[in-house]
Amino acid sequence: MIRIAAKEDAKALLDIYRYYVEHTAITFEYETPTIEEFEKRIENTLKKYPYLVEEENGKIYGYAYAGAFKERAAYDWSVETTIYVDKDARGKGIGKKLYNALEKVLAMQHIINVDACITYPEQEDEYVTKNSVQYHTHLGYHMVGTFYKSGYKFGRWYDMVWMEKYIGKHEQPPKEVIPFSELRQKEIEL
Repeated sequence: MIRIAAKEDAKALLDIYRYYVEHTAITFEYETPTIEEFEKRIENTLKKYPYLVEEENGKIYGYAYAGAFKERAAYDWSVETTIYVDKDARGKGIGKKLYNALEKVLAMQHIINVDACITYPEQEDEYVTKNSVQYHTHLGYHMVGTFYKSGYKFGRWYDMVWMEKYIGKHEQPPKEVIPFSELRQKEIEL
């Protein structure tokens, strides 16, 4: 089941995220945030964008959310997407379900461009592979650009790539973006 995240989910989400912070270069955070910080992140995101979790039998197996691409009005129709799936639940279609639901809600908000910032190693190592780029390509994203040696973690420099997908039409003028907090719960069928 996919549902909207709540502040009370912070511990479960942090348990998933901790692995990626401590054992991978998928995120460039060095230290795992506190539960309080994660609660604030969830609450702040939900003011304008969706924050979704995939849950089965009371256990959360993954989460996805969107955030501002840039803090200027002209970028309102573009978002940055983020997704994390429990390390022991990867390869079971959870990520695809989360991204499909996320894109559905973002389209309801009149978002057009979804962008993903992805760590990309020159050579795969024990901290990161090229799987995330392959995954996003499979979901319809295309490569937009590369920032070389822009992140340093575990004593190594990593490239960062941006991938993008259009989930709507670029009309003129575009429809006004609806903040997630203004969408009615009954309108959102995940």
